[in-house]
Amino acid sequence: MTRPPVRVLIVEDEPIISRDIERRLKDQGYEVTGIVRDSTSAIEQAREEAPDVVLMDIKLKDGPSGIMAAKVIRDDLRIPVIFLTANSDEATVSKARLAEPYGFVVKPFSDPALRTAIEIALAKHEEEMRVLRDLDRLYNLMEEGSDHDYLFVKSKGRQVRLRMRDITYFEALKDYVGIHVGGQRFVVHSTLQDVEARIPAKAFMRVHRSYIVRLDKIQSVEDGQVTMENERQPVPIGGSFLGKVRDRLDPL
Repeated sequence: MTRPPVRVLIVEDEPIISRDIERRLKDQGYEVTGIVRDSTSAIEQAREEAPDVVLMDIKLKDGPSGIMAAKVIRDDLRIPVIFLTANSDEATVSKARLAEPYGFVVKPFSDPALRTAIEIALAKHEEEMRVLRDLDRLYNLMEEGSDHDYLFVKSKGRQVRLRMRDITYFEALKDYVGIHVGGQRFVVHSTLQDVEARIPAKAFMRVHRSYIVRLDKIQSVEDGQVTMENERQPVPIGGSFLGKVRDRLDPL
């Protein structure tokens, strides 16, 4: 099945350069949705035309820089932005990283370099969207399963149902969360904060900035750590959480 033309918005305040980029893109089979010269127009055009990718000069002549516009387009519209720049110095690149662009193309650039940057940006964006879709699906299943005491997680290409009452603890793993069930660990793309907002507060408690445990799975508490049922490794208790843990366990 043939892929439809990738739609590109050009944000460049030098007319000669923008027309050259437009010609190059069309020669390579891309569709140009428009050419704008300032950051305000860039945001408006991105919102109206919904291009697949935006090529944006970092330094525009209007007030807000291309970096600010790129951040809005990425965060609010979820459209990948590739920066065009004549400056590859560390200061410029460091500032541009704040917008989390999908790539950089340094002027003057070749057609293969431009095409490679666009294709990599599209692939990266599709992967991020897939992760977000999986994450939304997980959250929906967690919310759906809250009344039935279960949630679904993806494991080895299949959806696995986990009963809430079988989960011993959740562990933060940078951009992921480990769900521990009877000595097994399932990993999902999420944050501990998001998971905490979606699990029964009466049954679970955060005992460390990186750990949430199920209270009725606790076997013992000593020496600043918690021993959990059917788990080999103890869970540490953060100093600021120790008093809260004792308060929750006293009535049991």
